[in-house]
Amino acid sequence: MTEIGVPTTPAGYWPDVETVPRAPLRGAAAKALLRFVAGRVPVRVVTGDGPPPPSPPPVLRLRRPEAFHRRVGATGLIGLGEAYQAGDWDTDDLAGLLTAAAAAMSGSLGRYRKLARLRHVPWLQWAHGARPKSDEENTVEGARRNIQRHYDLSNEMFALFLDETMTYSSGLFAGPEDDDLAGAQRRKIDRLLDLTGVGDGTRVLEIGTGWGELSIRAAKRGARVHTITISTEQQALAQQRVAEAGVADRVTIELRDYRHVEDAQGFDAIVSVEMIEAVGRKYWPSYFGAIDRLLAPGGRAGIQAITLPDERLQFADTYTWVQKYIFPGGVMLSVEEVERQLAAGTGLRLADKRAFGWSYAKTLRLWRENFLSNADRVRALGFDDIFIRTWEYYLAYCEAGFVSGEIDVYQLILDRRA
Repeated sequence: MTEIGVPTTPAGYWPDVETVPRAPLRGAAAKALLRFVAGRVPVRVVTGDGPPPPSPPPVLRLRRPEAFHRRVGATGLIGLGEAYQAGDWDTDDLAGLLTAAAAAMSGSLGRYRKLARLRHVPWLQWAHGARPKSDEENTVEGARRNIQRHYDLSNEMFALFLDETMTYSSGLFAGPEDDDLAGAQRRKIDRLLDLTGVGDGTRVLEIGTGWGELSIRAAKRGARVHTITISTEQQALAQQRVAEAGVADRVTIELRDYRHVEDAQGFDAIVSVEMIEAVGRKYWPSYFGAIDRLLAPGGRAGIQAITLPDERLQFADTYTWVQKYIFPGGVMLSVEEVERQLAAGTGLRLADKRAFGWSYAKTLRLWRENFLSNADRVRALGFDDIFIRTWEYYLAYCEAGFVSGEIDVYQLILDRRA
């Protein structure tokens, strides 16, 4: 848990965090709702510095109760996150608290299943806030702006919580006792390369370079890799890492949108790790159409994707705290939607699928531990206390999603329909 400090950014940098909304009636309603929910989920609410209850559930400690209720009353789950960013509440077990709340609200905790009906209460439909209309459309230019807002924050900042592979996606751990993050990342990459048949002489297209680890490992197998990104910061560091690994002659890193890739010969393998979340619902056909167009006969494509249960796909476009502060324009899809997209607009089929959400929960926990242990070094890079609490909340929020079963992660293998 980070300490609550004075914001160090200029006023206005976090306008919706630094300003408590005027919402007295909704604040009162949120206070009543919190009282109702708190009595029915494994979370305890404590005000101020009073002693926590002696029971084991996570404790939500209200530091500024009125501000907390007004934020939640004004924008629901976005307000809950903003209240944490502002220091209106804290807890000694952020991931545990968010996991308990998510599991109860999703109905995955049997005794709390009735609470899941709150999702459908009309009064709560405002809860995620209004989506900006101007800057989150995933056009070619819009996608680049969205990616820059996240991935171009600072290579140095990402290096403070990622492992030596600089891989910013789920690792694949050998088991519950395995805490080797770098080994888990290499295992994940190697399995995807194995499943797509990458070896000596394979022509590989990677959609979404990251910081280059997959390209390096593919090239060390003897493959020739064309990898594309729309992040200038990632491109620069990936080029450096590829050169240091001694495979620059087999890897081309291009600043290019997937919609603009052309290759008459086609690629033997196409891989894309946790990039589809940035595509947007409107552009799913373009994404799968590009893979279909660029995959050579007999080739295979491997996509690693964070997924929603299909019954929750109707909520995929809901504007959330994560979209507002972390991934503008981000939208998840379901495995079933992947199959629908393939059937409707391509000659591809889903040949294999491997789920490993438990590994993502562990990945996120290790990232958060690394991030918080390096909080002073993050500040030294110019980031403020609100930024640190924002990223602490983001990593815990995502971990809770995987632990509760709200979301999952898959490696999906595509090939040509017979």
